[in-house]
Amino acid sequence: MVTYKFVELSIVTDETITECVNEWVAQGWQLDGIRFVTSDASRRPQMAFVSFIREVSEN
Repeated sequence: MVTYKFVELSIVTDETITECVNEWVAQGWQLDGIRFVTSDASRRPQMAFVSFIREVSEN
């Protein structure tokens, strides 16, 4: 069975993304994807959602 984990980043920089990914991968999660939230007023993302997955054995 696959389990999902979503992390919301309200500050989106290369440092915050790297920290988030390294933290959750070290706990056994695999990076699934990153979705950015932008506005028409700025090209820079206002927030990001980072998704992770991992296999969980069914007992």
